This record gives sequence, structure tokens and C-alpha cells, in this order.
Amino acid sequence: MNDINPHVTVSADEHARAMADYIAEGTRRAYEIGNRGPIRRDANGRLDQSILDAYSEHGFYVFEGVVSDEELKELRSDVEHMLSGAPIDPKSDVDAQGRPAMGQEFTRPPYRYARPLSDPLGGTDKNKGRHPAAMHEAIPAKDAPKWTVQNLHGNLQLMDSTLCLYGHPGLLAVAEAVLGADFVPYNEVTFIKEPGLGPSVAWHQDGTTHWDSEDWDHGAHGFNFMTQLYPSTAANCVWILPGSHKLGKVDIRQMMKEAGSDRIEGAIPLLCEAGDTFMLNRQVVHGSFANTSKERRVTLNAGFFPRHRVQDMTVEHLDGRVVTFDDDHIRERSRMIPIGIDARRQRFPDEASYHYAPLAGEVEANRWNEETRLNVVKNYNLRDMYI
Repeated sequence: MNDINPHVTVSADEHARAMADYIAEGTRRAYEIGNRGPIRRDANGRLDQSILDAYSEHGFYVFEGVVSDEELKELRSDVEHMLSGAPIDPKSDVDAQGRPAMGQEFTRPPYRYARPLSDPLGGTDKNKGRHPAAMHEAIPAKDAPKWTVQNLHGNLQLMDSTLCLYGHPGLLAVAEAVLGADFVPYNEVTFIKEPGLGPSVAWHQDGTTHWDSEDWDHGAHGFNFMTQLYPSTAANCVWILPGSHKLGKVDIRQMMKEAGSDRIEGAIPLLCEAGDTFMLNRQVVHGSFANTSKERRVTLNAGFFPRHRVQDMTVEHLDGRVVTFDDDHIRERSRMIPIGIDARRQRFPDEASYHYAPLAGEVEANRWNEETRLNVVKNYNLRDMYI
């Protein structure tokens, strides 16, 4: 009897076997495209043009070796600390040890749950219906928990190491090169796909606002950095359809119909080693399959927009809140960038810091200290910007 996902009849092993040929073909295509390497700058300190060209063509780029072993250890430790204090289920306020669950001091609860190996979004009207078709689900092991943590929301207030990573000078230089010096933040989320438990994320495109704009372009909805804390394999990673950021709003249902399954034709896996960070255009068709593998994936997401795409926009967030991104809103949310830069300066004092031009005159007000932790960083994600 499958008590967790009672409508599902496919076992985890059957799901994994069904994916085998698709994984092999996708992996072959991924290595043919390449589109990976270290963050490289030219003689003038600008991001190497070949990286920008490759990102423009395919809608993604894998930056190798971004995070050192030392920093990786700190990031993993902080994630484990957050998971150790998670509520035992979505409605609980105590953790597995009976202690008060972590994160209750924040206005927006940081933990998001899903049923193991399920598809909580596909074919529903959640997230503004941007996941239009359901993925294949699988039956988890008999001893699997009824719920698994799928996301942590608001990384920068939950884990100091993620705030330090947020100020990474190489990644911020990439953001400037792609979006302009006045780039602004989106949100920060941890994706967790535990082995044999991790749910799928149905195929989708992230953007919802600018598809019909007269000045729409290939970068209209910004991009996400995704830093991998463990090796990201074809069985547990994000899959993408290269070049789909140029197609406008696509018909994902039709793509899946033509494929005859959730295995969209032409997609590739974004294979990464621990410490790699990939940049993904938010207009790219992407998703991930239920993690029936034995490998864990933990991904730290941080998104950015061109400022002119959010300036004075009135939007409805995924949770239904209607917000206008005026100058004050943008400034307050963007303060997390210089605070992250200062947090990194304190942690790695010998590393050259990034210079964030929009708030260059407010350095002292955006130092990383207990005052800014309480008055700026706490509940900062209530000011997230979404388009």
C-alpha cells in the first residue's frame, strides 16, 4: 500500500530505469555543448566576451570551482543546522527532537515541504499556473517520511555563510556584465532533493510579467545563480532546453505531448561538481525530475534583474501580494548586496571586494553587524522583487 502518494503506481526503481536512456542522451548533448569553465575576465577586468556570447546563445553557463572547499564546508554545515531544526511536518512548530522549530522568529516561514517523489506543482494553478503539466511521480521506500523539506526561503537571514556567498566578487561581476551595473535582487532559496525523496519541479519558465512587453528581449526576466553544495548529477539536477529563452512564452503541454512523457526532447542536464555555480536565464524552459537516485542535491539560488525591468512595476507575487517596486522599495531590498559584500570582506579579508555602484555612497549604513542583522536582514525577503 502506497500511503504517501496513493495515486502513484510506479516504483522508484521503475522510475529510475525509465530515465536511463534519456539521461544518457542528455548527458551526451550536455558535454557536446560545453558552456562551462571558470569565471574569466579580460585584461580590463571585464567578463570574458566568450562567456557572454555562450550565455546569450544557450541561456546558461556553468562556472566551475566558484566555491572553495573551506567555504563549501561552512555552507553545508549551515544547511544541516537549518534542517536539524525543521518542523516535523508543515503544520508543526516543533522539530524531530520536540524542541521549538527553527525559523519561527521570521514573518514568512522558511520551510517548504512536499510529499516524497511527488510533483507538488505540475498541472496546478500554483505559482500562477506556470507549471502547466504534471511530471511522473514514484512510490518512495516503505520507511520514507510522509513529508520532505523541499525548500528553504530567505537564505540570507537563515545562514550567515549564504550571506557571505552572496557578496562573492566574481559572481557579482558576472551579474553586472549581464544586467548592467544597476542590477537588483530577486530572491534567495535553497533547493533540497534528498536521495529517494526529492520531489520534482515541473517544467516551466520563471518569468510572468514581460512576455508581451513591446521591448521584450532575451534577458527581460533576469537570471538565477545556482550554487551546488554537492555534485549535481543527471538523475537529480536541473534540466533545461538550451536556447528556449529566445522563444518567448512556449507551450510546455505541447512539448510534453510531442515527447509522449515528461522527458522533453532536446533537454540537457546541468551537470556540476560541488562548488560550481551555474547561471540560468529565467526564460529558459527548465525543471527537475523526482530524485530516485542515491545522490543528494542541495542548490543555493540567488536571482537578479535588470533594474529597468522592475522600476515602478506593480505586480502580484506568487503568494497573492500586490506590490509596486518604487525607488524606496528597490533601495531597501538592494541593501542586501552591500551587506553581503561586507560580510564577505570580514570573512575573507584578503579577497578583493566587489563595488556595487548603486549604493556606493551608503557603505557605512550597510555594514554587516548585529544592528543590520536585526533592522535590515531580518525579514528582508518580505521585500523580494518578482517579475
